[in-house]
Amino acid sequence: MSNPTQIDQYRKEQFSHTLRNNKVATHDVYSLGIGNKIVVIIQELPGIGIETLRLADKFVERGYTVVMPHLFGPIGKKETLRNLYQVLCMKREFKIFSSNKSSPIVDFLSALCSSLKAKHQVKGVAVIGMCLTGNFAISLMANEDVLAGFASQPSLPLLKQKALHMSSEEIVEIKQNIDKVGAMHCGRFEKDGFCKQTKIDLLKKTFNQDDKQRIIFHEIPGEGHAILTIDFVDKKGHPTHETLNEIFDYFDEQLN
Repeated sequence: MSNPTQIDQYRKEQFSHTLRNNKVATHDVYSLGIGNKIVVIIQELPGIGIETLRLADKFVERGYTVVMPHLFGPIGKKETLRNLYQVLCMKREFKIFSSNKSSPIVDFLSALCSSLKAKHQVKGVAVIGMCLTGNFAISLMANEDVLAGFASQPSLPLLKQKALHMSSEEIVEIKQNIDKVGAMHCGRFEKDGFCKQTKIDLLKKTFNQDDKQRIIFHEIPGEGHAILTIDFVDKKGHPTHETLNEIFDYFDEQLN
């Protein structure tokens, strides 16, 4: 398997935004590609590892510009426990145990999405959130500048499968925008211990009501967790490969 494009070949900028708690979040933002379709890939807890860089390459090959905000941890390798400790210390931006409200970092990500729409003069962007950031992809659907989203194994709030990491007000806004732009997608492995069926059932109960399917769910057979990265199998016919192809088609339709 060929090595993915390394981070030093990406374009690097800084982006800042004032959060709901009046704290300013500033992070490096890496971009690759020159396509007129924009996808924001939000890193998972293990970090922006080789698998995430490979995912970015696949989107670039598809004609996308990939944008990856660097929120925590090293780049190019996985540091799950170290990154978890760092996130726990970033209390101004992350509230990973909180129910009924999203983390303040969602404000930063939403502002980034809107700035990308304006910068690239496109009608909107797509987002992917994974694991710890999977819920953020759902929250970002409240932003009218976000036209498509994939929540991969959304796992917040941690240790609470019967709770959501978003407020009732956010849920109303998410539903309103999804009703305008079309359903988003969400996926998990059927035996995932971090994103259990209980979580998916709650999301279905919350969003897929009023005879509307606002979130389309993908259930991957097996015991994996990271559908698009660590547990992704780049083989035609494999469920993770087929899921990524469905995401490509969905994003293409929404952004073109």
